[in-house]
This record gives sequence, C-alpha cells and structure tokens, in this order.
Amino acid sequence: MSKKKKVKEEKVEEALNEKKIEETQEEVKKVEETLEEKMTKIEADLEDWKSAYVRKNAEFQNFTKRKQNELEEFRKYASEKVILKVLEAVDNLERGVAASVETKDFDALVKGVEMTLSQMHGIMNTEGVEPIEAVGKEYDPHLHQAVMTENCENIDNDHIIMELQKGYKMKERVIRPSMVKVCKK
Repeated sequence: MSKKKKVKEEKVEEALNEKKIEETQEEVKKVEETLEEKMTKIEADLEDWKSAYVRKNAEFQNFTKRKQNELEEFRKYASEKVILKVLEAVDNLERGVAASVETKDFDALVKGVEMTLSQMHGIMNTEGVEPIEAVGKEYDPHLHQAVMTENCENIDNDHIIMELQKGYKMKERVIRPSMVKVCKK
C-alpha cells in the first residue's frame, strides 16, 4: 500500500473517529439532559412528599390534641347526669327539713328522709350500682375488707358476722368493699 493511500485511510479513519466522538458527545449530552430532567422531577417529588408529610404530621398532632381536650372535657362533666339526679334528692331532703322545722313534726321528717333515701337507691340502681351482700356470706377479699375478727362458735370459720359499712359494686366492678367483722377460729 502506498504511503498516500495509507495517509488517506488514516485521515478517513480519523474523521470517522471524530464523527463518532461528536455523536457520542451528543448522546452523552442527551443522556445528561434526560438525567437532569429526571433528577429535577425526583427533587420536585421529594419536596411534595416532604410537604405532604409535614401537613399530615401537623394534622395528626392537631387531631391528638383535639381528642385529648375532648376526653378531658368528657371526664370533667361525666358525672353531670348522676349529679342532676342527686340534686333532685337533695331538693326533696331540703324541702322535708324545711317543712319539719315549721311544723315540728318528727314523723314527717322521718318519712321525708325515707323517701329521699328510696330515691337515692333508685338513682344508684339506674346507674348500675348495687350493694354487696355480706352478713352470713363467706369472706371474699375482693368484695370485703376485714377490719375486725371474732371467734364465734355458732358461725362457720371465715364467714362474716357483722357489716360495719356497706360495700357497693358498679356494673360488676367493686367501687367500695364492705367493711366487715369476720369469724376466725
């Protein structure tokens, strides 16, 4: 091969290489532009997610605070219904005392107190409060509080002799145990 032909081929090869380099550079630029577009989109999506997270977090904190306030408000006034019923009994008791002071009638006072006590028991029943049976029953530490013991021959061991203070359950839950005297042998 002649030198001229060789030089010519080298020049053609060099031109082809330069063209390939230019084409590769253009492709790289296109890929870079595409990557930059994708990166910009990803960054925008990330910002959207961040702001959505911040909003949802703030909403959740507000919801939590609102529910806490509602719960506190509920607890604050939970007994209102019962208190209104008790106030009716208190009003009746006050009227009975006032009437007995005027008339000096002891029997009317006792009758008024009995009626008020009956009304109070009715209120307790409506709210699910019931007395705990004690006298003659076997001692149960879940229902009774033993404050005294006595050896009693005619009563079985660990049975209740006397109730010193009534105990009460509210819907199967003990709210005040009975104070009792228990037979211990």
